[in-house]
Amino acid sequence: MNMTFLQELFNNITQRDALRRRRQGDATTPDHTQLMAACRALLESDGEASSIALASRALAMYRRLDETEKQHFFEGLATEFAAEPSAIDAAYEAYRQARDNATLQALFEACEPQRQELFRRLNLASDGTYELVRMREDLLGWLRDRPHLGAIDADFAHLFGSWFNRGFLMLKRIDWNTPASILEKIIRYEAVHEIQDWNDLRRRLDARDRRCFAFFHPAIGDEPLIFVEVALHKGLPERIQPILSGEQSEIDDPEAADTAAFFGISNCQTGLRGISFGNFLIKQVVQELKQELPQLRHFVTLSPVPGFGRWLAGCREDETLPAELRNTLAALDTPGWHRDARLAERLETVIKPLAARYLVEEKNARGLPLNAVARFHLGNGAELHRINWLGDVSAKGLEQAAGLMVNYLYVLDDIERNHENYTANATVARSSEVKDLVRKARKLAKGETTK
Repeated sequence: MNMTFLQELFNNITQRDALRRRRQGDATTPDHTQLMAACRALLESDGEASSIALASRALAMYRRLDETEKQHFFEGLATEFAAEPSAIDAAYEAYRQARDNATLQALFEACEPQRQELFRRLNLASDGTYELVRMREDLLGWLRDRPHLGAIDADFAHLFGSWFNRGFLMLKRIDWNTPASILEKIIRYEAVHEIQDWNDLRRRLDARDRRCFAFFHPAIGDEPLIFVEVALHKGLPERIQPILSGEQSEIDDPEAADTAAFFGISNCQTGLRGISFGNFLIKQVVQELKQELPQLRHFVTLSPVPGFGRWLAGCREDETLPAELRNTLAALDTPGWHRDARLAERLETVIKPLAARYLVEEKNARGLPLNAVARFHLGNGAELHRINWLGDVSAKGLEQAAGLMVNYLYVLDDIERNHENYTANATVARSSEVKDLVRKARKLAKGETTK
């Protein structure tokens, strides 16, 4: 039997039932106890058809809960739908005695929280996958204040890692002929360089030197998961403003380009945070571009450096650093400093080396680069290739990174080696230019000249 047909049928039945109740005056908002009862009924259901209807009803109830009731619902999931300790103990004792595959499987099943089976059954509903992604988005917003709900997040992440694996993802080219419903989402989800309006979007999609690709998943329709914007270029780009304005290109013919520059990568679904798509996306887009334009030789990003501005502010307060260095950095407080050629040059001599130190040597608690964008590209096998002074002179660019942007270079023959070295040893693949800047940063920290 066609399960898609069944899902749509029972979803329609559920919607008509809800509409009928509202017409009869049952407009009361459900509470979390009613939703918990609906979830228990779903777990007890043993028929596919009834399970689809129950899943649709439970998800519809969740959508109608207010924020407080949703929080109560997650608290209930954490306690009432957890794994049963006594069942785990019994299963482990049986395995300890028998040491065979049957008792091992029983132990696995005992250790799995009931929540995971509940989420699988909720996924039977039409649009169930997307509704669960949105449910996790709600949960992520409360984890900071309710860290004990992290076990539920782990269940979501475990299931989504399977449901959204590479085999299910579909790569699609986004252009000006893409349906407007998707283009509206591209405008809304752009997280790196805000799209101002439809004219701005057209500049990014319709020019001959532009490409845009997105991953989609069949279970959530026209909702993009992640997309990347590409500018075809001669040589490696240094500045973002000419690209965004459409003035950067001397390329009338895409076949004249030797570089594909990835200047914006945006994750679209907050509820899929931590589920990696970007590495697959970049590698597949590289293959797509190589097939279309085999003359392309360089695949590089023009990336922001979020967080560097905050780190730099900390350097200004760090009394272990030379006073001369801190005094130079104080010039960042001068309004319009980036338009003063002499002042900008003075700042460049210290900020670029400090940026190299920040990207290469500053690490988080796991021993990985402090900067999230760096972690992403280095983990994908890219090289930290070049630090571009005044690459982004927008207000946002000046605030978050003193105007700096970075080129991460994807050298196809080096990607696997770089990835393995990064994964095994947190090694930052970097160019000789960046290595020189790191050495200059060490001299600056000691008060030595960098001439």
